[in-house]
Amino acid sequence: MTASSKMTSSTTLLSLFMKEDEEGRNKKTTTSTTLESLLMKERRNWVDLPPELTTSILLRLSLTDILDNAQKVCKEWRRICKDPSMWRKINTRDCLMYNFDFVSMCRHIVDLSQGGLLEINVDEHFLSDSLLSYITDRSRNLRSLGLGMCFPRVTKLGVVNAIAKIPLLETLEVTHSCIKLDLKAIGHACPQLKTLKLNSLGRLGPASDKYDSNVLDDMGPLECDDDALAIAESMPKLHHLQLMANRLTNTGLNAILDGCPHLEHLTQVFQD
Repeated sequence: MTASSKMTSSTTLLSLFMKEDEEGRNKKTTTSTTLESLLMKERRNWVDLPPELTTSILLRLSLTDILDNAQKVCKEWRRICKDPSMWRKINTRDCLMYNFDFVSMCRHIVDLSQGGLLEINVDEHFLSDSLLSYITDRSRNLRSLGLGMCFPRVTKLGVVNAIAKIPLLETLEVTHSCIKLDLKAIGHACPQLKTLKLNSLGRLGPASDKYDSNVLDDMGPLECDDDALAIAESMPKLHHLQLMANRLTNTGLNAILDGCPHLEHLTQVFQD
């Protein structure tokens, strides 16, 4: 097809769209759109987009895409990717490249946030007491914390010490936990806590032989009301509570209902 035939075809197609618009909506076209102007729109330089729009687009990428690709496209994108506003919310659970140095990446992202980090979810594959301490030392305004627990790298004392540094915390989610957290200490350290989600592994079976005695000492029994009583005593502002694989009794449940008057949603899944 020649350039002339392409032009004729495109012009005809454009005229059909203009005719349909005029007949269907009863509007008059006051300007003519040429093929050249359409091509110019197709070739629009993304660097010319408003910074806030570019930021909105880049925020939809994964962490590894931003750090490994987007920030290397041009100077403007690199400037945007290094802006602290890009790093208010972080979810490392979306990163599936297990050969990546996640610990270094997570530390780098926390540094980029410059203390403005508000929400972070950390995957259990690389979480440790050391990394958790690094995050909370530099993110005192943190409002939401999601932890995938992996032992023995994460301990009960490590969690309590880290959470004590973020008193503005409103949401705490702990998954795959096989230790008994000090919920009373956590509640007193975070008086604004409104959402608590605990997904426990429950009592370990024969596979627990791979843990040493120091770690086993950190793992408490789950078939009691200790967690419920700690929540009732120290978390009066809770609105949402989720307890998975927890063997609390009716006594513990009633204590929660009495001690958390603002509770709106309670999800409880018992462990057999």
